[in-house]
Amino acid sequence: MNIIIACIVAAAISFGVSFGLGYVVIPFLHKLKFGQTILDIGPKWHKNKQGTPTMGGILFILGTVISFVLVVLADRLMGGDLVASVTNGASNVLPQVADVVASSNKVKVWSGLVMALGFAFIGFLDDYIKVVKKRNMGLTIPQKSVLQVVLMVGYILTLYINDPTGATFIPFVGMVETKLFFWVIGFIVIYATTNAVNFTDGVDGLCGSVTLTAALSFIVIAALRNCFGVSLMAAALLGGLAGYLIWNWHPAKVMMGDLGSMFLGGLVVAFSYAVDCPIIILLVGIIYVAEFGSDVLQIGYFKLTHGKRIFKMAPIHHHFEMCGWKEVKIVKIFSAVNLIGGIIAIVLVALGAPK
Repeated sequence: MNIIIACIVAAAISFGVSFGLGYVVIPFLHKLKFGQTILDIGPKWHKNKQGTPTMGGILFILGTVISFVLVVLADRLMGGDLVASVTNGASNVLPQVADVVASSNKVKVWSGLVMALGFAFIGFLDDYIKVVKKRNMGLTIPQKSVLQVVLMVGYILTLYINDPTGATFIPFVGMVETKLFFWVIGFIVIYATTNAVNFTDGVDGLCGSVTLTAALSFIVIAALRNCFGVSLMAAALLGGLAGYLIWNWHPAKVMMGDLGSMFLGGLVVAFSYAVDCPIIILLVGIIYVAEFGSDVLQIGYFKLTHGKRIFKMAPIHHHFEMCGWKEVKIVKIFSAVNLIGGIIAIVLVALGAPK
């Protein structure tokens, strides 16, 4: 199947599943009284969001997974293998090399999806404890950390077995072997990214819109890196998020919860590792970097100065809220900035690839 057609079909199916499920899932969440708990540490006007159904991330999770699997199966029935495809029909690649790369691509795509679903499960536990057990903080930090570490070890080990050299692509430099440092880099990238995406989920439509632009960027980047399975999955994610955002746009009728934000964080990491370029998250997810960085700076400065603050509130989207920006304005500007970061990343990958 042609990769462009496959991406369009995947996005369309995912959009339909995600949007359509909203008519069933949101009333069901209302019935279960799975409402969002708004903490006192946030902006006071967020209190009117109290009780909005959470765990809405299930809409785009199911949309993404169902559409991706359906298109992959349809492609296989037609005699193709998009997940393994690396040359898109090129004839100048040795069969032995193509087989090795194809096998590697399959490992990176499927292990990445499993990791993202694992993070979604951790997020589900966190949401469930908050909503059902009425414990505002959900999982304790040690509980969440242990689960995350177990998941990260499993994912990094899978990648390491797949390629012990830890080869990483850096634009204009080429492939660099990180070897044992691959583990250190992996823990930092995965932990920081999943939590950064979680921080971004603080305004109606923000996390979904920002990640939609990241998915769009990865569709192109993965194609440039000959990882068409990633392009396909990113297209499925894009469609799922578009369907979800109809329900999550301000004023939100449902929130993604940690179930959704941790899935997105895991999938963004999986995309970056599947194209062998985790460093690209700094541009494709530049808003995630700003959100995470602002929180770290705020906490560090607060402790060093014994009570002073850099921002009116962190993460940084709350700062702009406190400055008078409306939620829709924040979403539009943050998404535009993230899209610009993605375009720069695409240019770097395209021009910085080895000749």
